[in-house]
Amino acid sequence: MALEQFQYDNKIVKYFSLATIVFGLVGMLVGLMAAIQLFYPVFNFDTQYTTFGRIRPLHTNAIIFAFVGNAMFAGVYYSMQRLLKTRMFSDLLSYIHFWGWQLIIVAAAVTLPLGFTTSKEYAELEWPIDIAITLIWVVFGINMIGTILKRRERHMYVAIWFYIATFVTVAVLHVVNSFEIPVGIFKSYSMYSGVQDALVQWWYGHNAVAFFLTTPFLGLMYYYLPKAANRPVYSYKLSIIHFWSLIFIYIWAGPHHLLYTSLPDWAQSLGMVFSVMLIAPSWGGMLNGLFTLRGAWDRVREDPVLKFMVVAVTAYGMATLEGPLLSIKSINAIAHFTDWIVAHVHVGGLGWNGFLTFGMLYWMIPKMWKTKIYSVKLANFHFWIGTLGIVFYALPMYWAGVTQSLMWQEFNANGQLQYANFLETVVQIVPMYMVRALGGALYLTGAIVMTYNLAKTMGQGSFMANEEAEAYALEKDQAPKGRWHHVLESKPIQFTILTTVAILIGGIFELVPTFLIKSNVPTIASVKPYTPLELEGRDIYIREGCVSCHTQMVRPFRDETLRYQGEYSKAGEFVYDHPFLWGSKRTGPDLHRVGRKYLDSWHYQHMLDPTSMSPGSLMPSYPWLFEQALNTSKVPDKINAMRSLGVPYQQGYESIAVDDLNTQAQQITKRLKEELGIDVLPELEIVALISYLQRLGTDIKGNPTASISEITQKGE
Repeated sequence: MALEQFQYDNKIVKYFSLATIVFGLVGMLVGLMAAIQLFYPVFNFDTQYTTFGRIRPLHTNAIIFAFVGNAMFAGVYYSMQRLLKTRMFSDLLSYIHFWGWQLIIVAAAVTLPLGFTTSKEYAELEWPIDIAITLIWVVFGINMIGTILKRRERHMYVAIWFYIATFVTVAVLHVVNSFEIPVGIFKSYSMYSGVQDALVQWWYGHNAVAFFLTTPFLGLMYYYLPKAANRPVYSYKLSIIHFWSLIFIYIWAGPHHLLYTSLPDWAQSLGMVFSVMLIAPSWGGMLNGLFTLRGAWDRVREDPVLKFMVVAVTAYGMATLEGPLLSIKSINAIAHFTDWIVAHVHVGGLGWNGFLTFGMLYWMIPKMWKTKIYSVKLANFHFWIGTLGIVFYALPMYWAGVTQSLMWQEFNANGQLQYANFLETVVQIVPMYMVRALGGALYLTGAIVMTYNLAKTMGQGSFMANEEAEAYALEKDQAPKGRWHHVLESKPIQFTILTTVAILIGGIFELVPTFLIKSNVPTIASVKPYTPLELEGRDIYIREGCVSCHTQMVRPFRDETLRYQGEYSKAGEFVYDHPFLWGSKRTGPDLHRVGRKYLDSWHYQHMLDPTSMSPGSLMPSYPWLFEQALNTSKVPDKINAMRSLGVPYQQGYESIAVDDLNTQAQQITKRLKEELGIDVLPELEIVALISYLQRLGTDIKGNPTASISEITQKGE
């Protein structure tokens, strides 16, 4: 049989690699800015576009989808062509994928600082961008599956398995979590409410980490680590066990993000059990990677590429042991809502994703430019300063997390909270925030050094846009031989179908009962829909990213019910919340029982100058809320959208909703006049925000604040 001549497309790999470097620097810089804001609030710059609440999702999206996403695509496009002995299925689709993805990133960079957000963690982008993501992801999938089908290598190597799992699972996660009702070009409401929305979001959120940040990078590990070490993968059988057990178990583990919340206990327990089970396949993959280096440890001491990869795989093992441990309720009770989780996430992000990306770039770019790395010394410097950056980042956050939890739960001899004022905890951990920022600065410095080193490497080499290759054609009529999995590897369509079935089982068993069994979310008769003004105030709360720092979930702990002066949160209280706003981190106190706790004037002054009400507060001020008029043009559309989602606004209420909004706003401004002696315009945004904050948690304490009418009974 004659050899077939063809060419690998390195140009698309080059584009994704350059985008990885550029967006990596941008995402890390924004992250450093956010870290500094937490101990030096002046870095919020008193503008509505650069507050922590707005740039925090910008940072996470830039790192996850711009830096890690582009790195994933660069690694996949380079390795897939060589593993399958063929050029990508379509050059046109490759470049549509690249430019489409970059436009999505730019759209995120513009809309998030402007306050266009769904508030759902790692899924903050609004519905037009969600549609674009879906289309570009389909383009990527067609190109990938088409390449597999035209391969010249009969059996799919383990890396390809993980690429397939990534494509199908991310598609399912994104589509299911993005069901929403638009009420404008950049405003929508989640189709799910309260408990169901929380479960769907963290089914998505946890598995976005699993199938966007983990499985594709495991595929990259299985290709680039053996290549860099010039060693075969340690165990083929372990690869099989690792793959199938990981993708089946991972999808069940999302509820461990919601332990001790209003989520039904059976769902919490299910998430905990499967999370603990994840230790086995995760460590199986880690050990398979590290044992691949048997006989190559002398090279690890000299080769910066292998150094990055060894630390990356080790960080993966640490993070995937810590995650299941954090899903155990007794440990979760200590760590959740604290900076411990921030440390945990960044061990995975900085160590696993970041270092594997750096190692891959250092290995791949010299090969495409037909040269050697410009400076091994600079690469080693990058490795050590990056490692120090991770240490200086993670250790203070672990310390801060434990400090927060112990202070929150400490009682004195009289049975009273030792630190009843939440701010006492915040002040205590400010030095840890400073050290964390130093760690981030060190890590960013390493990335800057890498950028210089790779630029010089490219400059001294000659880029191969089309790399010549040859391979024998695949004999399509030849029956596959070997054991069952060896046969399955030669059947990509069947393999993809089985992968899809494996990841769907867990999602179906978790989500369907929560939606169909009414006893999961008992109704509470006193819970009423938000008034139009409260609904607008809630949208401002979402726009400003308040959920990044404040939770709305009082857990059934003695210290929390005492501190927040109310009952623990009930599932039935959130039935009209589209989306849910339970949050995942307490930089500030929980707000679920804040309604009526303070006067309207307290909230007014607190938003204007937080330190005037809470000396030492790290919260930025929000002066634009006192200048911008509330836009009520969409109020009827919002009422209609909410009614379509099951909120019991009567037919016709949208026609008088603005009148009710104005009436309630005038009541609040009247109280502000009495309390502060100042005239406040009722149309200002601050008035709407106050109305929402005063409503929180009052449904089970009494009638809602400033109730104007029984809005469920009003109509024409």
